[in-house]
Amino acid sequence: MVKLILVRHGQSIANARNEYTGWSDVDLTPKGRQQAHLAGQLLKQQKISFEQVHTSVLKRAIQTALVIMAECGQVDRQLTKSWRLNERHYGALRGLNKELTRQEYGAQQVAQWRRSYESVPPALKQADDQERIYQRYPKDILPRAESLAMALKRTVPYFQDTVAPLLLAQHSQLIVAHGSTLRALIKYLENISDTAINCVEVGNAQPIVYELDERLAIVDKLILR
Repeated sequence: MVKLILVRHGQSIANARNEYTGWSDVDLTPKGRQQAHLAGQLLKQQKISFEQVHTSVLKRAIQTALVIMAECGQVDRQLTKSWRLNERHYGALRGLNKELTRQEYGAQQVAQWRRSYESVPPALKQADDQERIYQRYPKDILPRAESLAMALKRTVPYFQDTVAPLLLAQHSQLIVAHGSTLRALIKYLENISDTAINCVEVGNAQPIVYELDERLAIVDKLILR
């Protein structure tokens, strides 16, 4: 059976500072790199191989993917990067400390922005993601804020158009991305309701391994820790 492996990046600098990150491009911490090494070791121990790797265009995901590939002895695999796998955009919350936003807006409001499916955080007045990595894309891809539902609408088409055909051809795939975009994929793959997805959490660098049948229905799911 073919395998689909999902991995959230290791701890980032923003994670360590308890800040909203979104499309901000931040590095892994030393702990995050250690977590990525461990994820690769866990996959190697389980003798799990993959034929292609998919990441966002954000370096915390790319760095994690490269470490995993090296640990698994699979550095020759093709690495494909897409903005569609970027973390959801946290709008005007980007760079703010999560605890301070709870104090300002209230814990209930912050929980809704962070965990609910439809809630959109406060938006930027204009999209400001003008980094070089986005210059080759149409300007209308740059969000001012996103709900999980909005992130799903860009993430799932990437899976359907790029990843699923490879899985159907029996080529196992590794996706290294972010908490929200992986939650979106898990919602899609497991047919989780809009309400139940609020309770789904994806830990840093903990590989989620799906075994899929010839129709890409889930046969087994294993979280490596």
